[in-house]
Amino acid sequence: MPDSAALTPADLRYLRRCVELAREALEDDDEPFGALLVDAHGSILFEDRNRVKGGNHTRHPEFEIARWAAAHLTPEQRATATVYTSGEHCPMCAAAHGWVGLGDIVYASSSEQLVTWYSEWDQPAAPVAALPVATVVPGATTRGPSPELAGEVRALHARMLGRTD
Repeated sequence: MPDSAALTPADLRYLRRCVELAREALEDDDEPFGALLVDAHGSILFEDRNRVKGGNHTRHPEFEIARWAAAHLTPEQRATATVYTSGEHCPMCAAAHGWVGLGDIVYASSSEQLVTWYSEWDQPAAPVAALPVATVVPGATTRGPSPELAGEVRALHARMLGRTD
């Protein structure tokens, strides 16, 4: 079950980096999403941003994290690692996360928030349902959204769409 009250100062530091990565993606004319993988000791192992502008809409950073983790970490290391992301995983990324056996997911903004923002802006729905991570991966532990960072994520999406609100 998502829980924004459980966010720690360390969580917020990692989430801020995710928002920076999302900003980098937007500055490269891509969709604003960023994510990183942190081991049980607090070291950032891998980070990426969205790379879908070329037409391959599977190039989400959370999916890249799952692929990287499967290739470079033991099952035990994956289970104790945490994925931080600017936006809650889509179903594709949540499934990859579950299949690879990664640990917690911490997000700055939720899928529900993103759907609401796009609806408010009269944008078409995504081609894939925006399901909560726990619906796709029963038993997944998630924390988020971050009240203080969700507004920044919203502003990045607004900017991508040419909105001023």
